[in-house]
Amino acid sequence: MTTTIEDAPAQTRPVSLWRNRAFNLLWVSQCLSDLGTAMSNLALPLLVLYLTGSAAQAGLVGTAGLLVTLVCRLPAGVLADRFDRRRLMIVCDAVRIVGYAALAGAVLAGVANLAMILTLAVLGAVANAVFSTAEHAAVRNLVPAVQLSTAVARNEARAYGTQLGGPPLGGLLFGLGRSLPFLGNALSYLLSLVAVLFIREPMQQPREQAPQSGGAAVAEGVRFVLANPFLRALVLIAAPLNMAFTGMIFAITVSLERVGTSAFLVGLATTIFGLGGFLGAFAAPWVQRWLRLPTLVVVLCWATAGLIAVSSLFATSVLAAVPLAAAVFLGPTANAVLFGYQAAITPDRLQGRVVSVIFLAATSAAALAPGLAGLLLTRFSGTTTMLVFAALVAVSAVAATVSTGIRSMRTEP
Repeated sequence: MTTTIEDAPAQTRPVSLWRNRAFNLLWVSQCLSDLGTAMSNLALPLLVLYLTGSAAQAGLVGTAGLLVTLVCRLPAGVLADRFDRRRLMIVCDAVRIVGYAALAGAVLAGVANLAMILTLAVLGAVANAVFSTAEHAAVRNLVPAVQLSTAVARNEARAYGTQLGGPPLGGLLFGLGRSLPFLGNALSYLLSLVAVLFIREPMQQPREQAPQSGGAAVAEGVRFVLANPFLRALVLIAAPLNMAFTGMIFAITVSLERVGTSAFLVGLATTIFGLGGFLGAFAAPWVQRWLRLPTLVVVLCWATAGLIAVSSLFATSVLAAVPLAAAVFLGPTANAVLFGYQAAITPDRLQGRVVSVIFLAATSAAALAPGLAGLLLTRFSGTTTMLVFAALVAVSAVAATVSTGIRSMRTEP
């Protein structure tokens, strides 16, 4: 299959992304949405623990949200390609505003219960999946093709920033008042909705074909990914990388706790991981200028495999976080290059479905990582467990090295 870039926005000298009003509004909207999601991911289990005292029931809420997100990935892609993406995002924000405001009221009234919290976790997961898929699919229509990788890098910085700031903010608000995180969530989604309302530019191209049934639409997206050499390689690269990073963080945390490391230092290691990705997102545009796209992807994958292997040598020390943070530092550049190129070569009518297929593969692998790490740690040392994840990244590196889809990447549209 020949890779082409279809109907990408073209400008001889595109304005800076910092002056692109539509993209900045979309970026702010997703930033607020991500912040609310990060806060709720911490606050909902805390509320369950407060109400029931059961860690198992608190875990049930988190697991339900994760499973629902995975189940909704492919349908979300169909919705993002079939309906107006701006309206989808508005509906998602409205659902979350009502849900979290209602939960805050229930907490204040003393009537909140597990069923209510679980229902909100499920509804929130559905809205998050649809909103994020629509947002990713919309970027291509708001940003010139030559700036897509830079736009993805900006989005990576947003994701890491909200993950660093959201949980502490949620915990702080929960400590001040148990309803406050949910009021804060509702406010973040309200501001997100307002930002989307101010976007005047269309987020999708006109649809010329009649809508397909849900199953046929999903099948078309899957076929498109499997038929395209670059997109096949992207799945083979993204899934092991996501599994390895998630598994490494879990393995380092458990290894540190086994040797009696203080909770503060364990938390510091986690912060170092996130900070590495946050800084890497800002550095991504400069890193991309050093090497041709295919070479850049291959070098990043092999460097990540090597850094994870180095991290395994310090399995019982906080120092393990340093080489892993260096590997995470490279992640945003890889995502910017790969997903920016994906957005450029995928027809707009398939953007949502292609993104959802790739996200499903990557997030499913990441979801399995803690379980795999746990099984390995019960039989082997932390060093051996981490080397297994280094080997997984080596699979990505091999795929990048031999893939015709990666070698055919072009710098210019």
